[in-house]
Amino acid sequence: MADVEAAAANAQADLSSREALIAHLKLEIEKLRRELYGSRSERKARLLEQMELQLENLETAASEDELAASQAAAQAQTVQSFQRKRPARKPFPEHLLRERVVIAAPENCPCCGSAKLSKLGEDITETLEVIPRQWKVIQTVREKFTCRECEKITQAPAPFHATPRGFAGPNLLATILFEKFGQHQPLNRQSERYRREGIDLSVSTLADQVGACTFALEPLHALIEGHVLAAERLHGDDTTVPILAKGKTTTGHIWTYVRDDRPFGGTAPPAALYYASRDRRQEHPERHLKTFTGILQADAYSGYNTLYDPARAQGAITPALCWAHARRQFFELADIAANARRGRQAPTISPIALEAVKRIDALFDIERAINGLSAEQRLEAREERSALLLTELEAWLRQERSRLSRSASVAKPIDYMLRRWDRFARFLEDGRICLTNNAAERALRGFALGRKSWLFAGSERGAMRAAAMTTLIMTARLNDVDPQAWLADVLARIADTPQSRLPELLPWAWNKRAV
Repeated sequence: MADVEAAAANAQADLSSREALIAHLKLEIEKLRRELYGSRSERKARLLEQMELQLENLETAASEDELAASQAAAQAQTVQSFQRKRPARKPFPEHLLRERVVIAAPENCPCCGSAKLSKLGEDITETLEVIPRQWKVIQTVREKFTCRECEKITQAPAPFHATPRGFAGPNLLATILFEKFGQHQPLNRQSERYRREGIDLSVSTLADQVGACTFALEPLHALIEGHVLAAERLHGDDTTVPILAKGKTTTGHIWTYVRDDRPFGGTAPPAALYYASRDRRQEHPERHLKTFTGILQADAYSGYNTLYDPARAQGAITPALCWAHARRQFFELADIAANARRGRQAPTISPIALEAVKRIDALFDIERAINGLSAEQRLEAREERSALLLTELEAWLRQERSRLSRSASVAKPIDYMLRRWDRFARFLEDGRICLTNNAAERALRGFALGRKSWLFAGSERGAMRAAAMTTLIMTARLNDVDPQAWLADVLARIADTPQSRLPELLPWAWNKRAV
């Protein structure tokens, strides 16, 4: 009986191991596809998250079943325990601290009892361990001296703190800022965690430090703002954020404008700029982009229309619309996988929407091939390869629309494109324009995830503070800079840095200095 149970346990462990391996390989394949070709569908990011969770569950189950098989085999006589095949583990990074623990050598041979032992070699087993966060107090001693001639007292100046009457070092301040604005951990949760570690930092104390740091970092925010608004082309978008107001929350908005010239071979550093507002009135983008006169890639929000007016005092902004946004509307009507999950309740797949998605995807395939080339090369490739596809797509959409009734579900996305066709087709006129506004949508992803954690902004000013700090953190990330390390270094140096040398503290300049 024990042998049968052990065999069954081994079979279950083998099955779980194979399922985990298959899930792992599928996940790796999807990640490689995304790196090579970009997102191939609207649900790709969500699919990867689901696969990550599925892999986590399968790996956990495989480990449990392996231990159960081992326990069952120990009670059997003829069945060997199942041994799960695992991939070779990568060596631990060289920079990690190594603690050498030497097991005492035997004094006598366990076989014959002789004491004549000589060392033949050694085997080292490495175990990864974590040391809980360590807190320390730095005591800066400033000795006083008096002159025996004039009796004047001399003493070195007190160490600089980024906050007035401060006590927190730059690394602690950077940790507080990054966890709040980069990891979306409210100050009350940080305070609770610090208290468990034996450090009493109240929410009001932490808030005081955050306010002082925001003020100290304002000059860098102004430099990033100027850099972004000096761009030839911007990605613009907004998302909602609840803002507390008189016992309830109102629907505020976070606006972002992203400068990223890398798709057309530009050398200017990428940066993201954020603003906050209590509503979505058109006066906000008008104020944000008051000095901007380049290309704005955004959705069809009517609040931007005054910026496109040729009579604008500063000059008209050139609009360019997002093909991913237009494609999404067709995709929702042609999502075969979603319909399969809905079963009998699923609506009929629209063949027109499916064909539209295929035609738009053909344009995206061309864009992937020319991403990173110069604006002139991109424009030349589009004239050779994309122009005909675009002409055929417009003709096909107009033909199909003429056959549809107003109530047809696919009529809405078709009308959305045809009524704004000149803005969708503008990428054929300028190689700097991208097909999508994904850069801005990615920049807003943090707020979409964060509001699930902090629920709402405490005030409009709090939302503006979050926008300012996110400008710094996201710009650092876009330049492949560790935001927390950068903030710590900046907070330690900014008081001693002359105004003329502040650009040296910007993420892209700091990255070069750090290297």
